[in-house]
Amino acid sequence: MPHIKDFAVERWMDLHENNAIHNLAETCCAAISLSDLVSFSETESQPETQTSSTLVNLTRKQSYGAIRGSDTLRTNIANRYSDPDPTISISGENAPPVPITKDNILVTSGGIQANFLALYTIIKPGDHVIVQYPTYQQLYSVPESLGAEVSLWRAQEERGWEVDVEELRGLVRPTTRVVVLNNPQNPTGAFLPLSTLQSIISLARTHDLTILSDEVYRPLFHSTSPCPPSILSLGYTKTISTGSMSKSYSLAGIRLGWLASPSTAILDACASVRDYTTISVSQIDDGIASVALSPSTVKNLLQRNMDLAEANLRLMDEFVDGCGGLVEWVRPTAGTTALLRFRDKMARVLDDKGFCERVLQEVGVLVVPARECFGRGWIWGVDIDSL
Repeated sequence: MPHIKDFAVERWMDLHENNAIHNLAETCCAAISLSDLVSFSETESQPETQTSSTLVNLTRKQSYGAIRGSDTLRTNIANRYSDPDPTISISGENAPPVPITKDNILVTSGGIQANFLALYTIIKPGDHVIVQYPTYQQLYSVPESLGAEVSLWRAQEERGWEVDVEELRGLVRPTTRVVVLNNPQNPTGAFLPLSTLQSIISLARTHDLTILSDEVYRPLFHSTSPCPPSILSLGYTKTISTGSMSKSYSLAGIRLGWLASPSTAILDACASVRDYTTISVSQIDDGIASVALSPSTVKNLLQRNMDLAEANLRLMDEFVDGCGGLVEWVRPTAGTTALLRFRDKMARVLDDKGFCERVLQEVGVLVVPARECFGRGWIWGVDIDSL
């Protein structure tokens, strides 16, 4: 089996984030404390003391707990998928969506474990996997480590980081088994619109492909309305969505994520694999996430994070506009990340790694070099070896 590559962005963060004065490389909405969470949960019918006792139940015996996640948490997660936009039209070849209930949810130790379990379960040596790109390195390095051949389905910057479904069609082989999406996309901040998702579903149905969609930044769509649908909303059974409490919900510290799928067979297989790793998640983490995703809390939490994203986007607009053309970007429409291209006064693209190291050393600001951490030697159509 091929050796797994170093996880470049995680290595970069581990090496530098504790030395930064201002960490702009963090990809989660600003973290909240349990006290903050209690304040988001307060209602006239549910006072602060009641919420606090739910978060930390000192009398609960600390066993493994519910192996797949508590009923309360899985129900709250399922509710995040249960109300697709009524304007969505299902094409004739697609069945109506399967209602997502708690039985369609498997709770995991972070979104990163959810992705790993899905990839480990559905990919075998010799398979061909197509991965939307650029994206989080896990989504292509793990399939490679499992003995699969990976093709990168490259988004096009000149078209606002759109993807070409005809190009995807041309990448499909007889051995293709899985298409991996990241929607909204890390690091571009772009998202796949409904029409593109429907075309992907149609192609997957034709070739009997499984679709894994990393949706950890859903529903943080700060620059578009209405909120585009999850891949689970389009009536294709062989779909998997992964999510997390880290990115959009500001609770990276509780290390809790999930797999959601209309196919209970896929979830059963993933649960069987997880028996060899963490078995279950912490009951404490499960309880905190249950409160955060409860109807009385999640609306307030997401509104806070949407306000932060919109405010920070305005700051970035001012920064880019004030750089006299030396900084370029495709303005993100979702999530918390964006790609910026820096040029020198001779209009040459900068060595991004050296630039990021210098910014950290001289002013204490941590940012991420895209070609180093996301690029595989390529990003924006520029070959790093040619610089």
